Amino acid sequence: MFEKPLKENVHRIDWVLWGGILGLMLVGALFIFSASRAGDPTSGLWMRQVISYGIGIMLVAVLCGVDYTKWSRYALVGYWGCILLLLAVLIPGVGVMRYGARRWIDFGPVQFQPSEFAKLGFIFMQAHYLSQPVEELRRRSAFLKSLALAALPFVLILKEPDLGSALVFFPVGLAMMFVAGVPRQTLAKFLGGSAVIIGLLLLNVLFAPPQWQVKIEDYQRHRLLVFFGLDFAPRDATPEARQKARSLQREKSYNVEQALISVGSGGVMGKGWREGTQNALGYLPRAVAHNDFIFSVIAEEKGFVGSVIVITLYTIVLLSGLRIAGQARDRLGKLLAVGVVALLFSHIFINIGMNIRLMPVTGIPLPLLSYGGSSVVCSLIAIGILQNVHLYRRSY
Repeated sequence: MFEKPLKENVHRIDWVLWGGILGLMLVGALFIFSASRAGDPTSGLWMRQVISYGIGIMLVAVLCGVDYTKWSRYALVGYWGCILLLLAVLIPGVGVMRYGARRWIDFGPVQFQPSEFAKLGFIFMQAHYLSQPVEELRRRSAFLKSLALAALPFVLILKEPDLGSALVFFPVGLAMMFVAGVPRQTLAKFLGGSAVIIGLLLLNVLFAPPQWQVKIEDYQRHRLLVFFGLDFAPRDATPEARQKARSLQREKSYNVEQALISVGSGGVMGKGWREGTQNALGYLPRAVAHNDFIFSVIAEEKGFVGSVIVITLYTIVLLSGLRIAGQARDRLGKLLAVGVVALLFSHIFINIGMNIRLMPVTGIPLPLLSYGGSSVVCSLIAIGILQNVHLYRRSY
């Protein structure tokens, strides 16, 4: 007689979660269309974005047709499959070089970005590994193995190079370890040590003489100098070298400054859809307006109100994810949901932060709003994981 209460809510869509997702997809399509202009190469990107939404939703339907516990049996295969793809993209002739980075595999009309799918493979593998008994997680070896699962894709993605996507693995992994029951002292020591290392690295890159600096990509160093507002020219530079350095600094800081102007010029209500002058006149470069700086387009055209609406939609999605994690029937489901929430939050925080100059520019997409097939499809698959955990939360 207890079968009906147990099963009555099993097959049920989480409409609060999907209300936020559908709202974000509508905003994404509208403002990618707004960020493009007739006759530009970007003019048809909004339609490709809609197609990516459709593909992502179809994959969500497939994902939700099978209990997540069954999908997790293939976590090891999926994780190592993603590692092989990350290796393959580094091979000249296989990986496509764009904007100075080798991040894509070309399949004719479609370009596939393995780093986006590696994030999902990592979440499944990490959740599968951390779902072992809490007593096992108290061993130092368990922490080190869990950390290694994040470190391997981190190193490979860093080689592309794609620092923004690489860094996401650690907050996601640490959030999942915290929820799983890895000792807090261990996590605190790791975070403290990491903070010291990062601080020393920043001091070295920003202030050490060139011959003593840790070698990083030039564009990464330029982005840090722009973020901290430091002069590109060394103190002992000649007038000619200083002029050249300042010219380079203006070039490298241009996108960030124009994005900040776009956000500030929107005021309370914005200038109106497709009426943003920063975008229309090309001050906010067309190459980045529809992806990295789509939030700036929204803020200029719909102002503070539009920005709050976007953040509210994301808040609905994130809080729904935390609710689903709390209602999950087992540790595996809880960890999968927490991993997805941590992944989405990291993307949202970093992307919006770089649009308003709270974070350095990293090229990380804003989920469901930034243009990009791989990013959109993976974001929807991540939402599908949340829906799957919700669907089967009362299955026994």
